[in-house]
Amino acid sequence: MDSSTWDSRYADTPGLVWSAEPNRFVVESVAGLTPGSALDIAAGEGRNAVWLAGQGWRVNAVDFSTVAVERGRQMAAARGVTVDWRVADVTAYRPVPNSYDLVLISYLHLPAAEFAGVLAAAKSALRPGGTLVVVGHDLANLTGGTGGPQDPAVLLTPEAVVDGLAGLRVQRAETTRRPVPTSDGGAVDALDTVVVATRPAD
Repeated sequence: MDSSTWDSRYADTPGLVWSAEPNRFVVESVAGLTPGSALDIAAGEGRNAVWLAGQGWRVNAVDFSTVAVERGRQMAAARGVTVDWRVADVTAYRPVPNSYDLVLISYLHLPAAEFAGVLAAAKSALRPGGTLVVVGHDLANLTGGTGGPQDPAVLLTPEAVVDGLAGLRVQRAETTRRPVPTSDGGAVDALDTVVVATRPAD
């Protein structure tokens, strides 16, 4: 899906396409970290970026949808926090190396070669001691979970993500369950890849 397709999806949806609350695995992964500079790659409507800013992080957020970025700006303003927003294609975007204490990739689903390029750029953006958090729909979700892309070529596995993190210390790499509420008041599980890794301090 290109930026115009996402612009249309966001524009045609009253309110937020995604939740205004941060992803639970992002919250878990950031707990205990000292706020510093953060980069949210493919930030969408900004739920994680805005939450991070509220926790004291200095946040840069990048997404290729101008509509999503504008919604993120509005959310940040409503919550009284500052986020530096940029409209850019993350497959071509190259953050400044050694610039961030935290880099987040949340639910970015691309063909393997493109995702590997984004992951490499994210890794290079980390400062020594910095943390990389990758969260996304797991390949196992196709048969064992709910929602998410139905194309196996763009789904994640912990092993595939870790393969692109040479030189980092992997703290967490697993397929984990995320309850999704249903219309009848119950819940069904989605299966997500969660990987957390740190760059060794010099």
